Amino acid sequence: MSKSTLAQRIDAWFAGRGWTIFPFQRAVWRTAAQGRSGLLHASTGSGKTYAVWFGALLRAGRMERKSRKQGLRVLWITPMRALAADTVRALQASGADLAPGWRIEARTGDTSAAQRARQAKAWPEVLVTTPESLSLMLSQMDAQERFSLLETVIVDEWHELMGSKRGVQVQLALARLRRWQENLMTWGLSATLGNLQQAQDVLLGEENAGVLVEGKVKKRILVDSLIPVNPTRFPWGGHLGIQMLQPLIAEIEASATTLVFTNTRSQAELWYQHLLDARPDWAGLIALHHGSLDREVREWVEQHLKTGELKAVVCTSSLDLGVDFLPVERVLQVGSAKGIARLVQRAGRSGHAPGRISRVTLVPTNSLELLEAAAARAALAQGHLEARPVPDKPLDVLVQHLVTIALGGGFESPALYDEVCGAWSYRHLTPDEWQWALDFVARGGQSLTVYPEYRRVLPDEDGVYRVPDAALARRHRMSIGTIVSEAAIQVKFLGGARIGSIEESFIARLKQGDHFLFGGRILEFVRVHEMTAYVRRATGSRGAVPRWQGGKMPLSSELAHAVLDQLQLAQEGRASGPEMRALAPLLAIQQTWSSLPTRASLLMETLSSREGQHLFVYPFAGRSVHLGLASLLAYRIARVQPATLSIAVNDYGFELLGGDDIDFAPLLTADSGADLALFSTDNLLEDVLASLNATELSQRRFREIARIAGLVFQGYPGQPKSARQLQASSSLFFEVFRKHDAANLLLTQAQREVLEQELELTRLRATLRELHGRRISLQPLERASPFAFGLMVERFREQLTTEKLSDRVARLVSALEKAAA
Repeated sequence: MSKSTLAQRIDAWFAGRGWTIFPFQRAVWRTAAQGRSGLLHASTGSGKTYAVWFGALLRAGRMERKSRKQGLRVLWITPMRALAADTVRALQASGADLAPGWRIEARTGDTSAAQRARQAKAWPEVLVTTPESLSLMLSQMDAQERFSLLETVIVDEWHELMGSKRGVQVQLALARLRRWQENLMTWGLSATLGNLQQAQDVLLGEENAGVLVEGKVKKRILVDSLIPVNPTRFPWGGHLGIQMLQPLIAEIEASATTLVFTNTRSQAELWYQHLLDARPDWAGLIALHHGSLDREVREWVEQHLKTGELKAVVCTSSLDLGVDFLPVERVLQVGSAKGIARLVQRAGRSGHAPGRISRVTLVPTNSLELLEAAAARAALAQGHLEARPVPDKPLDVLVQHLVTIALGGGFESPALYDEVCGAWSYRHLTPDEWQWALDFVARGGQSLTVYPEYRRVLPDEDGVYRVPDAALARRHRMSIGTIVSEAAIQVKFLGGARIGSIEESFIARLKQGDHFLFGGRILEFVRVHEMTAYVRRATGSRGAVPRWQGGKMPLSSELAHAVLDQLQLAQEGRASGPEMRALAPLLAIQQTWSSLPTRASLLMETLSSREGQHLFVYPFAGRSVHLGLASLLAYRIARVQPATLSIAVNDYGFELLGGDDIDFAPLLTADSGADLALFSTDNLLEDVLASLNATELSQRRFREIARIAGLVFQGYPGQPKSARQLQASSSLFFEVFRKHDAANLLLTQAQREVLEQELELTRLRATLRELHGRRISLQPLERASPFAFGLMVERFREQLTTEKLSDRVARLVSALEKAAA
């Protein structure tokens, strides 16, 4: 087919559906037809998929003269299996008319064995896959030949991938494909991203010039809130909770199809159960969707969403990304989304088509989340979105990649070093670091040389590094990937039907007969056998809710700054909007009893109580930063005035609690000079490490690194190792390296990841510099202020007591309300 004919057919295809072709789509087509790479940034539901897909077809038409052989021409990388299946359907819908004769298929962890066998004989012309499956394809001996006709790579939801090790995995895979195909065209798709130029550089490599196309399609996004009838003036995490159930039900009732987003799987389970309890007539009309549910369950939910047969789905980030659900009219967000980009992403699940309005409504679980909603709307109006940080030189991913490439035909060291340095995250990889990684896969580094299983890659007589043993090759292929989570236990009914998976640590706490809530059902635990928990349906009582790891979302810097701006407006009497009006009584008490923090002032409060001496500090920098900051201040205060301090943190601030013998005020007054020392960035790294159990934190992080680097094998199918076995293995490596190979770069990486990812050291340093520019507002309290109250409750949660948390909180709220009357 000629380029002009194909272009006309594309125009006709759009016209036949009554769709308008947007200028950004034509811009991508023009650029792609010339074989140029780029990044497309446009709002959700504006037509990004067809922009790059038809661009790939136009290039293929131009390349038609080059070869008519059958083989892979377009590779589409997606972060989610569910998104892969949806993408295949979208591409096939147009492929029949515009790419006749082309097979369009998926290859992911969900692909059947029969389809894999067919693909092994001949790959389709278009393949939709995940980063893990792509790396597995690169580990095949004939990989270079298989990719010999590849013309275009499209990376979907690039903003979701680029900030993780999975994105680094993609960078390395792209560097390999570009080595084989010098004219390879690469396009990335993104909807919500603040650092666009960096995103393009990371995708294409700094030396590969590309085009940034921004889709200037007007997409109206509405952000509003369900306002509680009586928002409490003394808020604490989750206090509104189920009080918002009836308003939420009313919103669901008013729309044909609604997505109810929660931030954690546990929260999704609870809200789904509460909805069913309140509206049993909705059984079969509402559903639950999160990553721990069985694939067949998730696919059933997705399919019934598409057909509009479901009234509502309670979900997590499992439905954040671009799966296309046109029937969805409303999106409700339970609790704050904690970031502007995430809120926009979720809003885009409604009105998922050009010209339609997307709307997201916050359902607050805490009065102060109304403040976050007002701040998010203001920040969105100003076009603020969060940047995604990119991992720097993760050596565990590099080590895994070296073994993958050694399997996929082998490599010579100098050539692969140059290739790896072409990946953005490794652009500053030094020859010494490269040699260390090579030595680590060749003989296990200094401390594992006597163990044959760690001689995974060895040079042959021609100097080509290959994997010398078939068993090692099989183990590596089974372990490819960078997604690391706690060992999962399958959950099945006694009759054999699968429900999903739960982290092993939760099941380990259950006794026979215990009840728990999972998959929207109350289940009774029967027994564990071969990594499977067998259950039966339970009746009558409530059950415990599984707590999955990774559910904590700290407040983003952009949203935190927007919150402080709203507080500044409130202090000046200029705050507006329904959320700020609802918060006015709370903020009035905060101002009367204390003060409001702003970008210009750092609020600190001191309080003397029967528990001891309290210091409350409100940097508004997010939970992770506050944990590091609280530990740092506690350490520095203890050096000046010996004391034992307990810590509580939330997204707005932190509390230090000491005995009656400590006096915080002199340490924080400007004339003492101590306040500058407390917030100094001097010796920050050393003080942070000293203030925390850094060895324990690094050891925990090392477990993930050891798995990705191939030190710890999770077991063969049907014979998985338990979480305890995996933990023991990684702990053993950690201690061996510490004692006998202290220069091991994986140890250094573990410490760096703890600092950068768990404690957000870069953001902590930036926060300290910010605080230096703020005036300290030290307020002595007679009783807990509204802001302080939330921190006190966080500490109560951690204490062991026979008294119910709700009873204790209710008594304190009653006393504070009486004082405020």
